[in-house]
Amino acid sequence: MIRPEEIFQAKILVVDDQKLHALYLEKVLAQSGHKQIRCVSDPLKVHAVCLEFKPDLIVLDLIMPQLDGFQIIEQLSDFRKDHYLPILAVSEEKSSAFRIKALQAGATDFISQPYENIEIVSRIRNMVMMRILNLQVENQNKLLESKVQERTQELRATQLDIIRRLARAAEFRDTDTGDHIIRMSHYCARFGQTLGMDAQEVDLLFHASPLHDVGKIGIPDSILLKKGPLTPEEFEIMKTHTTIGAQMLAGSDSPVMKMAETIAWTHQEKWDGSGYPRHLKGHDIPLVGQICCICDVFDALTSERPYKKAWPVDKAIAEIINGRDRHFQPRLVDRFVEIRMEIEKIKNQHAD
Repeated sequence: MIRPEEIFQAKILVVDDQKLHALYLEKVLAQSGHKQIRCVSDPLKVHAVCLEFKPDLIVLDLIMPQLDGFQIIEQLSDFRKDHYLPILAVSEEKSSAFRIKALQAGATDFISQPYENIEIVSRIRNMVMMRILNLQVENQNKLLESKVQERTQELRATQLDIIRRLARAAEFRDTDTGDHIIRMSHYCARFGQTLGMDAQEVDLLFHASPLHDVGKIGIPDSILLKKGPLTPEEFEIMKTHTTIGAQMLAGSDSPVMKMAETIAWTHQEKWDGSGYPRHLKGHDIPLVGQICCICDVFDALTSERPYKKAWPVDKAIAEIINGRDRHFQPRLVDRFVEIRMEIEKIKNQHAD
């Protein structure tokens, strides 16, 4: 609903090189209740005045020296493109062709001079009302968009919280400590940045990588928690954590879950094809799986476990280099070594 004061407070810009014409219309509008009216007789100043005054409607004479109304309409095209700004074109020219030309150029309405006061006031009032309604719709759309974004952020936060809790649940069944998944997030995200991933991919990787071992939920405690070496049969069962994890995460439309599924299924594959579960080789292994593979191996080597002591970082890096072209893609090994100081800093920040 539009209140009368909204109409009368609308900003009206009158552009006419004939100053008397402009002042006459200003008087007519003021007498009808309009309170914010500005007149411009120099067409060269119209654009600057629009930027400063921010009118809700422009009454524009089309026939002026130096810069005519058609040129001003063109000049204001950028100013009008993001908002509905009505222009009432005014001219002594009464031909149908001229009126059509004005409307095609971008004028909202056209009125011939001389005009009846009641007619031009009525037209201006109707156009101001359309302007106000348009602004109301625009503001409502912004409000709805803000609410949608707020709700989307809430849903994303909830989803990420569930992901973290699911990853933590898998870790509680393993001998790894909770800081392992935190380190994995930071290792993988920084490694992804180094490899040229864009910000969105890095963000997905940060949140998806903690789920790399979620399939261990389905491994029996007798195998998962065994302190000695696994038998060949037990190792075959242990290897199924990759397919179990992928099955748990499959079928989601969430980009994070889709990436997590890929990681769970491929983070144990090796560059030479000797990994599991599908013996993928070379570039058939998704990049996110390769990234998590190196980061997971590094963290496992440098972390203490019931069955081993933590390795020094130098020894772990040497082991990763030793796996170049067999366990890992050579290019990834080289890049990982390049950022080893950053990786080591992350490890120290999130020590067990």
